[in-house]
Amino acid sequence: MFDTIVVATDGSDSVGRAIDVAIDVAARFDAAAHALYVVDASEIESSPDEVRDDLRSALGDRGRNALDDVVEAASRRNDGLDVTTDVREGRPAKEISEHARDVDADLVVMGTRGRHGENRFLIGSVAERVVRTCPVPVLTVRQLTGEDPE
Repeated sequence: MFDTIVVATDGSDSVGRAIDVAIDVAARFDAAAHALYVVDASEIESSPDEVRDDLRSALGDRGRNALDDVVEAASRRNDGLDVTTDVREGRPAKEISEHARDVDADLVVMGTRGRHGENRFLIGSVAERVVRTCPVPVLTVRQLTGEDPE
């Protein structure tokens, strides 16, 4: 049913459950797992010229750390699951959809809230755009809080 699964991460705490779900689905279907971090080009473009290169580098480092977290989670939960990682730069929703096309994904898994998600009502704007525009099914995973039932 699923041969290739992409999990999109922004390195926030709220994406942890989505990573766990993606790893479980990949393991269950013996699927290839891809983890993607997108450096948001609008963050870089809106910064002063003199700090853009440093900001780009810092965001790239944040992305590599976030991807390392996915790889570590996969190795803790399933020894046989290899995760291919990629850092891209651009508009997150567009890059996630394009990456899904590029790797011929069958499913994209992502959280509903990211680093900037606390001010969103129901679903994060990136997740909402991916759901609307991605050429493959998208599984959005809500981070549970202490009051939410397991």
